[in-house]
Amino acid sequence: MSAALPAADAAVETLKMLVRYKAWADELTFDSLMALPAGEALRPRPTRFGNMVHTLNHVYVVDDIFKHHLLGRKHAYTARNTEHTPPIDDLRQAVREMDGWYIDVVDTWTHEDLTQRVHFEFVGGGEGCMTRQEIVLHIVNHATYHRGFVGDMMYQVPFTPPSNDLPVFIRDRYRQAR
Repeated sequence: MSAALPAADAAVETLKMLVRYKAWADELTFDSLMALPAGEALRPRPTRFGNMVHTLNHVYVVDDIFKHHLLGRKHAYTARNTEHTPPIDDLRQAVREMDGWYIDVVDTWTHEDLTQRVHFEFVGGGEGCMTRQEIVLHIVNHATYHRGFVGDMMYQVPFTPPSNDLPVFIRDRYRQAR
Protein backbone atom coordinates (compact mmCIF):
# COMPACT_ATOMS: atom_id res chain seq x y z
CA MET A 1 0.00 0.00 0.00
CA SER A 2 1.39 3.40 -0.94
CA ALA A 3 1.67 6.29 1.47
CA ALA A 4 -1.02 8.95 1.26
CA LEU A 5 -0.13 12.12 -0.58
CA PRO A 6 -0.26 15.44 1.23
CA ALA A 7 -3.57 17.19 0.51
CA ALA A 8 -1.97 19.76 -1.82
CA ASP A 9 -0.32 17.06 -3.93
CA ALA A 10 -3.51 14.99 -3.88
CA ALA A 11 -5.49 17.89 -5.34
CA VAL A 12 -3.03 18.28 -8.21
CA GLU A 13 -3.05 14.52 -8.88
CA THR A 14 -6.85 14.45 -8.82
CA LEU A 15 -7.08 17.19 -11.45
CA LYS A 16 -4.52 15.37 -13.60
CA MET A 17 -6.67 12.26 -13.39
CA LEU A 18 -9.88 14.15 -14.18
CA VAL A 19 -8.59 15.80 -17.37
CA ARG A 20 -7.40 12.39 -18.55
CA TYR A 21 -10.81 10.96 -17.70
CA LYS A 22 -12.48 13.67 -19.79
CA ALA A 23 -10.24 12.95 -22.80
CA TRP A 24 -10.90 9.19 -22.50
CA ALA A 25 -14.68 9.64 -22.19
CA ASP A 26 -14.75 12.12 -25.07
CA GLU A 27 -12.89 9.65 -27.27
CA LEU A 28 -15.31 6.81 -26.40
CA THR A 29 -18.25 9.08 -27.16
CA PHE A 30 -16.89 10.03 -30.57
CA ASP A 31 -16.12 6.36 -31.30
CA SER A 32 -19.79 5.60 -30.64
CA LEU A 33 -21.01 8.51 -32.75
CA MET A 34 -18.95 7.19 -35.64
CA ALA A 35 -20.52 3.73 -35.19
CA LEU A 36 -24.09 5.02 -35.39
CA PRO A 37 -26.15 4.38 -38.52
CA ALA A 38 -25.66 7.08 -41.15
CA GLY A 39 -27.31 10.38 -40.28
CA GLU A 40 -28.22 9.54 -36.68
CA ALA A 41 -25.58 11.79 -35.05
CA LEU A 42 -27.03 14.79 -36.90
CA ARG A 43 -30.70 13.77 -36.82
CA PRO A 44 -32.80 16.54 -35.27
CA ARG A 45 -33.95 15.60 -31.78
CA PRO A 46 -36.02 17.35 -29.11
CA THR A 47 -33.01 18.55 -27.12
CA ARG A 48 -31.46 21.93 -26.33
CA PHE A 49 -28.79 21.75 -29.04
CA GLY A 50 -30.81 19.90 -31.67
CA ASN A 51 -28.59 16.86 -32.26
CA MET A 52 -25.72 14.85 -30.83
CA VAL A 53 -22.90 16.59 -32.69
CA HIS A 54 -24.12 20.10 -31.92
CA THR A 55 -24.40 19.10 -28.24
CA LEU A 56 -20.75 18.03 -28.25
CA ASN A 57 -19.87 21.23 -30.11
CA HIS A 58 -21.35 23.18 -27.19
CA VAL A 59 -18.98 21.31 -24.84
CA TYR A 60 -16.05 22.22 -27.10
CA VAL A 61 -17.06 25.90 -27.20
CA VAL A 62 -17.28 26.07 -23.40
CA ASP A 63 -13.90 24.31 -23.08
CA ASP A 64 -12.43 26.90 -25.46
CA ILE A 65 -14.01 29.81 -23.60
CA PHE A 66 -12.46 28.63 -20.33
CA LYS A 67 -9.13 27.94 -22.05
CA HIS A 68 -9.11 31.61 -23.04
CA HIS A 69 -9.96 32.60 -19.47
CA LEU A 70 -7.06 30.49 -18.15
CA LEU A 71 -4.72 32.13 -20.67
CA GLY A 72 -5.97 35.61 -19.75
CA ARG A 73 -7.08 36.22 -23.34
CA LYS A 74 -10.31 37.47 -24.85
CA HIS A 75 -12.32 35.04 -26.95
CA ALA A 76 -14.60 35.84 -29.87
CA TYR A 77 -17.66 33.87 -28.72
CA THR A 78 -20.95 35.70 -28.32
CA ALA A 79 -22.85 32.52 -27.37
CA ARG A 80 -22.08 29.18 -25.75
CA ASN A 81 -22.35 27.37 -29.08
CA THR A 82 -21.77 28.16 -32.71
CA GLU A 83 -24.60 28.82 -35.12
CA HIS A 84 -23.69 25.91 -37.38
CA THR A 85 -22.79 22.33 -36.51
CA PRO A 86 -19.24 21.49 -37.60
CA PRO A 87 -18.43 18.27 -39.46
CA ILE A 88 -18.04 15.46 -36.93
CA ASP A 89 -14.46 14.65 -37.99
CA ASP A 90 -13.41 18.28 -37.58
CA LEU A 91 -15.07 18.52 -34.18
CA ARG A 92 -13.49 15.26 -33.02
CA GLN A 93 -10.03 16.53 -33.94
CA ALA A 94 -10.66 19.89 -32.26
CA VAL A 95 -11.85 18.12 -29.09
CA ARG A 96 -8.75 15.88 -29.08
CA GLU A 97 -6.52 18.94 -29.34
CA MET A 98 -8.46 20.75 -26.62
CA ASP A 99 -8.34 17.76 -24.29
CA GLY A 100 -4.60 17.49 -24.95
CA TRP A 101 -4.16 21.17 -24.11
CA TYR A 102 -5.93 20.75 -20.75
CA ILE A 103 -3.84 17.66 -19.94
CA ASP A 104 -0.62 19.45 -20.82
CA VAL A 105 -1.43 22.59 -18.84
CA VAL A 106 -2.71 20.79 -15.74
CA ASP A 107 0.42 18.60 -15.78
CA THR A 108 2.50 21.75 -15.19
CA TRP A 109 0.47 23.06 -12.25
CA THR A 110 1.48 23.12 -8.63
CA HIS A 111 -0.91 23.44 -5.71
CA GLU A 112 -0.34 27.19 -5.77
CA ASP A 113 -1.39 27.29 -9.42
CA LEU A 114 -4.68 25.55 -8.56
CA THR A 115 -5.68 28.32 -6.18
CA GLN A 116 -4.90 31.18 -8.56
CA ARG A 117 -8.05 33.21 -9.19
CA VAL A 118 -9.09 33.88 -12.76
CA HIS A 119 -11.35 36.87 -13.45
CA PHE A 120 -13.45 36.84 -16.60
CA GLU A 121 -16.62 38.03 -18.26
CA PHE A 122 -19.42 35.50 -18.77
CA VAL A 123 -20.62 35.15 -22.37
CA GLY A 124 -24.13 36.06 -21.23
CA GLY A 125 -22.81 39.07 -19.32
CA GLY A 126 -21.57 39.63 -15.81
CA GLU A 127 -18.27 39.19 -14.08
CA GLY A 128 -16.96 35.81 -13.03
CA CYS A 129 -14.12 34.67 -10.84
CA MET A 130 -13.03 31.08 -10.33
CA THR A 131 -9.83 29.40 -9.27
CA ARG A 132 -7.99 27.36 -11.86
CA GLN A 133 -9.05 24.24 -9.96
CA GLU A 134 -12.71 25.28 -10.11
CA ILE A 135 -12.43 25.91 -13.85
CA VAL A 136 -11.04 22.43 -14.50
CA LEU A 137 -13.71 20.86 -12.29
CA HIS A 138 -16.30 22.79 -14.28
CA ILE A 139 -15.08 21.69 -17.71
CA VAL A 140 -14.91 18.04 -16.60
CA ASN A 141 -18.37 18.11 -14.99
CA HIS A 142 -19.88 20.10 -17.85
CA ALA A 143 -18.64 17.58 -20.43
CA THR A 144 -19.94 14.66 -18.36
CA TYR A 145 -23.34 16.33 -18.08
CA HIS A 146 -23.68 16.81 -21.84
CA ARG A 147 -22.24 13.39 -22.74
CA GLY A 148 -25.16 12.09 -20.66
CA PHE A 149 -27.59 13.86 -23.00
CA VAL A 150 -25.77 12.39 -25.99
CA GLY A 151 -26.02 8.94 -24.39
CA ASP A 152 -29.76 9.42 -23.99
CA MET A 153 -30.05 10.39 -27.66
CA MET A 154 -28.11 7.24 -28.59
CA TYR A 155 -30.68 5.12 -26.77
CA GLN A 156 -33.31 6.75 -28.99
CA VAL A 157 -31.61 5.38 -32.15
CA PRO A 158 -31.58 2.64 -30.53
CA PHE A 159 -27.86 2.29 -29.81
CA THR A 160 -26.17 1.53 -26.50
CA PRO A 161 -23.80 4.35 -25.53
CA PRO A 162 -20.35 3.57 -24.17
CA SER A 163 -19.75 2.91 -20.50
CA ASN A 164 -17.71 6.05 -19.85
CA ASP A 165 -18.18 6.57 -16.12
CA LEU A 166 -15.28 7.63 -13.91
CA PRO A 167 -15.04 4.27 -12.05
CA VAL A 168 -14.70 2.44 -15.39
CA PHE A 169 -11.91 4.83 -16.42
CA ILE A 170 -10.11 4.34 -13.12
CA ARG A 171 -10.39 0.55 -13.38
CA ASP A 172 -9.66 0.12 -17.09
CA ARG A 173 -7.24 2.93 -17.90
CA TYR A 174 -5.96 5.10 -15.08
CA ARG A 175 -4.69 2.46 -12.68
CA GLN A 176 -3.22 0.41 -15.52
CA ALA A 177 -1.22 3.40 -16.75
CA ARG A 178 0.35 4.02 -13.36
